Amino acid sequence: MKKILLAIALLFATTLMAESMGKMELIKQAQKEVGEISAKKLKSLLDEDEDIIVLDVRESEQRAEGGIPFNEMNKEQFISITRGNLEWKVNKLIQDKEVMIVTYCRNGGRGALAAQVLKKMGYENATTLKGGLKGWAKAGYPVKTGLGNVTLNK
Repeated sequence: MKKILLAIALLFATTLMAESMGKMELIKQAQKEVGEISAKKLKSLLDEDEDIIVLDVRESEQRAEGGIPFNEMNKEQFISITRGNLEWKVNKLIQDKEVMIVTYCRNGGRGALAAQVLKKMGYENATTLKGGLKGWAKAGYPVKTGLGNVTLNK
């Protein structure tokens, strides 16, 4: 009986690992296809008022953690569409298929998958923020929260 339970446990663990590895392979493939932009480069593009859309694909409860700050002058460059609604809403909110779009999520995985879908939908210049919002914060840039702009101490 112990051998049967052990075999079942091993099978279950192996299945979970294979599923997880499958997700990581999908993310790596998406990152390879769309490329990644560094937080430093994104900050530079925003500071230079380049024609760029910053697309937050996190769920609404994750957005409550904070986001990349914007001001009244450039707020139209910042759009939020959850990853699950992207294919249904993006055409209404972003009509220019040539504009540079930088997607982001918390860690970078969903952002890469979202940018991959955008490319398949004809958005020529879709890429993702390397490391997502965490990468942005780790680079020393502020995150806009309900308490104002917050910067991580290193």
